[in-house]
Amino acid sequence: MNSLTPFASPIYVMTKPVGSVCNLACKYCYYLEKGRMYDTATRNFQMSEETLEQFIQQYIEAQTQPQVLFTWHGGEPLMRPQSFYKKVLELQRRYAGGRVIDNCLQTNGTLLTDEWCEFFRENNWLIGISIDGPQEFHDEYRRARGNQPSFVKVMRGIELLKKHGVEWNAMGVVNDFNADYPLDVYHFYKEIGCRYIQFTPIVERIVLHPDGRHLASIADGHTGELADFSVTPEQFGHFACTIFDEWVRHDVGEVFVQLFDATLARWMGQASGICSMAETCGHAAVIEHNGDVYSCDHFVFPEYLLGNIHRDSITAMMYSQRQLGFGAAKRDSLPSQCRECEWQFACNGGCPKDRFCVTADGEDCLNYLCDGYRHFFSHVAPYMDFMKEELMNERPPANVMIYLLKK
Repeated sequence: MNSLTPFASPIYVMTKPVGSVCNLACKYCYYLEKGRMYDTATRNFQMSEETLEQFIQQYIEAQTQPQVLFTWHGGEPLMRPQSFYKKVLELQRRYAGGRVIDNCLQTNGTLLTDEWCEFFRENNWLIGISIDGPQEFHDEYRRARGNQPSFVKVMRGIELLKKHGVEWNAMGVVNDFNADYPLDVYHFYKEIGCRYIQFTPIVERIVLHPDGRHLASIADGHTGELADFSVTPEQFGHFACTIFDEWVRHDVGEVFVQLFDATLARWMGQASGICSMAETCGHAAVIEHNGDVYSCDHFVFPEYLLGNIHRDSITAMMYSQRQLGFGAAKRDSLPSQCRECEWQFACNGGCPKDRFCVTADGEDCLNYLCDGYRHFFSHVAPYMDFMKEELMNERPPANVMIYLLKK
């Protein structure tokens, strides 16, 4: 059982330097509508230098370990000029206090230039690129305002990152469309030279709120209809298993898929590195452009506002009873079906944002994707057992590929 003792784990606060502002208007975006939560009179969504300095100082001081990771997110964080991020580096140096500072930035890639890439390479930033597979699949939902496709611009950005030697990885949203073509998606990532891949299943419900927002939070209970772009449990299970079968035979140790690495970690009894697979959560929050801090990036709703750094410290908010309770609820609210499941050790109920279904016995808090995860874990179990044995005997898990060739 994980300890909920304060300071037991490092804390992360994802930063939104432009709030929900973005140059794209992806149909499935969960963050674009967050701007409706803020008064129209103050909707420039630009994090001020005062707020930036407060955040950097407090965030570094809140850490209990020598390395500090800053994650810049959006919206689209490249809608702030390079001068903003040069100020970031200046403030990080000022308040580092001997700690090692790392930066990563998640972008849609369309605004990348030679100048941006030179900046990232010189300062060793890791760049995450949002791309959903080949052009047909990517452009289905990831479009600019005016319904213009974005794939060509994203690929241009990736080529610039490669040209300048910037470290990058890919984040692909698994939706109702591309989920039916797992090998097309996976082979595409390999073809463009991507060795680190994160797949994120999209699941959203539609519930109209008074301020104009239309995406549901878990506080809305069982209400709302599933958004048409949401992946089904069956699709996601098939998608993950099909890619795993390709990966385990050809790419272990060469291509790193976050879900597969995290699953192997759980088989080894180690932390997965993915909050959705952890026993508890609550140590990864998000800060908006004005200093508001919310419990999680997927819980930016009024009911999950923890406070504001101009009134409350990050340390006080992140280790508050409210946030600790939010994190513990992931474990404590598991229905009996989950507690009795043979895969609980790996899954831990999945992300709380998707736990809006009921079990066969009528208990709340069953994850919508449960059937997909059960399919995946049962499918990969023999291979995970083999790789675990190899690791325990100080042999490379990639030996599984040799084993499969002999079968």
